[in-house]
Amino acid sequence: MGEIEVKLLMTFSTKSGKKVSLYVTDPREDLTESEIKSAMNVIVSKNIFAPNGEDLQAPVEAKVVQTETTEYDLVVA
Repeated sequence: MGEIEVKLLMTFSTKSGKKVSLYVTDPREDLTESEIKSAMNVIVSKNIFAPNGEDLQAPVEAKVVQTETTEYDLVVA
């Protein structure tokens, strides 16, 4: 079985209408929807991220994503 990675993926719109995503690895398991919304609103209001020089305008969506990675030790001759 591979390694499972969990991320909270938060998507925002920018002032020009583009979408950008930020993620947090290993979010708390008991994280609530209201806590996520509150954090996203703080990120927008504090204007702490400006991807490609653009300010974030509003939260769009959030989701928890799990990925499983299986590595193989291949010997290449």
